[in-house]
Amino acid sequence: MKKKLLKKGLTKYFAGLIIIILLIFLPAGSLKYANGWLLIGLLFIPMLIMGVVLFVKNPTLLEKRLNAKENESEQKGVVAISGIMFLVGFVVAGLNYRFDWWMIPKWAVIVASVVFIASYVMYAEVLRENTYLSRTVEVQDEQKVIDTGLYGVIRHPMYTATILMFLAIPLILGSFWAFLIFLLYPLTIILRIDNEEKVLENGLSGYADYKKKVKHRIIPFIW
Repeated sequence: MKKKLLKKGLTKYFAGLIIIILLIFLPAGSLKYANGWLLIGLLFIPMLIMGVVLFVKNPTLLEKRLNAKENESEQKGVVAISGIMFLVGFVVAGLNYRFDWWMIPKWAVIVASVVFIASYVMYAEVLRENTYLSRTVEVQDEQKVIDTGLYGVIRHPMYTATILMFLAIPLILGSFWAFLIFLLYPLTIILRIDNEEKVLENGLSGYADYKKKVKHRIIPFIW
């Protein structure tokens, strides 16, 4: 089983790496796009480390994270919108570099990089706290409500982490126009959460009480 999981993980990792490289550097028309290499490093080095840790310590969770096939019809639409957003956003960032459109200053790129790394740390902490965290919306066998740690502050800390990460990506790439495209991501997350909470409330014992206890979804004291 571990051999199959390793093969699946490595295949998805390198496929993702190749796709992102092509989406960034082909539109950029050059491998000298430093911001592109910066993003590649910030994104894929921690991803590899996290994958190795999960493979060794929690292969079941790794398997869940590698499964991206949604069963909920509403979620399929959200995933499709997100996919188009990423595709267009990366291409626009590459074109931004090639044609020297409005490039974001270096200090903003540095700040975005720090936010991205901090978000990755938060992402890792969420995985540590919640071993039921698959990439798809579902209620698993023997799943329990997690209400401690970050889950004691907001109901969906993973989405908070990914929103910060994904909004940082176009800024790391130095593209204001790509950033405008990536602003679509928080909107897709709002749609995803609305459907996800209905699924959890209907299928996960104690989730309705948890919602009353932890009132905010992704932004503490706001929403």
